[in-house]
Amino acid sequence: MSSADINAKPPNATLSPYVGSAKSVPIEEAPKRAAENIDSQYWRYDVKRQRHGEAGGGGLCFKFVSSGSCQRGSRCSYRHDEEAVEHYQRNVCFDFLNKGKCERGPECKFVHSLSGETALRDARPPSERRRVESSCWFCLSSPDVESHLVISIGEGYYCTLAKGPLVPNHVLMIPVEHCPSTLMMPPEAEAELGRYKIALSKYFEKQGKTAVYFEWVSPRSHHANLQAVPVPLSKADAVNKIFHLAAKKLGFEFSMVNPDGAKTARESLMSQCESKSGLFYVELPEGRILLHMVDSNEKFPVQFGREVLAGLLSMADRADWRNCKISKEEEIKLVDDFKQGFREFDPAE
Repeated sequence: MSSADINAKPPNATLSPYVGSAKSVPIEEAPKRAAENIDSQYWRYDVKRQRHGEAGGGGLCFKFVSSGSCQRGSRCSYRHDEEAVEHYQRNVCFDFLNKGKCERGPECKFVHSLSGETALRDARPPSERRRVESSCWFCLSSPDVESHLVISIGEGYYCTLAKGPLVPNHVLMIPVEHCPSTLMMPPEAEAELGRYKIALSKYFEKQGKTAVYFEWVSPRSHHANLQAVPVPLSKADAVNKIFHLAAKKLGFEFSMVNPDGAKTARESLMSQCESKSGLFYVELPEGRILLHMVDSNEKFPVQFGREVLAGLLSMADRADWRNCKISKEEEIKLVDDFKQGFREFDPAE
């Protein structure tokens, strides 16, 4: 860009009330770190441009905004904005920062304003929220996270080997954000999850298998995890039947969520489920979803999905993950083997 283009201000721009007027410096004479001297009003203008779909440099990098750093550095295709980090630390909604709006509306527990005087929607103080996240097994910033299990890290999701896996390639898709259900994640994260599913499908297909996804969402859930268990293609047609049989033994019936026109079954599920509802769902290999809304007084087995698939695979003794623990060295070997075969499909690469 020419010096004139770089120094040109956007239409309707006003002087920033926070900084004094700066002398225009030709680009040839500008210091190396000129980006740090950009007027803060330009960041607000970027948010406005994104709101109207005009942004050309990509959205904000969630990892950078939430933690202050991103391992991809200059290779990251998303923006690393220091001011956005400050707003996020004040509990401003990431979607609001990134797009200028939040589709969760009143259900969102974060602030939808850049004003420092706005009261926090979440009743817990920031220090308490940080304590919750620091003690969470699934938060990447937590000292308790077992990082050696991580296979791939995207912007909204990361893929990790399951602890005490049912089968060697049993993995979890986990939101990077501390979120109680994958059904509550924003559209960008949902799109990324779809890319991960396509990648996993290709990876499992080379092994003659297909993935069965399931998630148990409880009102007491803290950090979501969508489990992906590969099953032989020869058993794919039996998944629907065995889950219906297991449900009948527990005294309930699944409802079927089918693809609806332009919507996938998962998109239909997201549009009809309330964030505070307890539920269990299974994504069948053919694309349909089995759904059970769990009543507040219902005692639903926490490991129901795993127990059913253990029966399908004739592995009843592996129904409880605690009976399947392996050493850290064995876990690292499984992760390395998975990474080697998954690398060509990994959407985060």
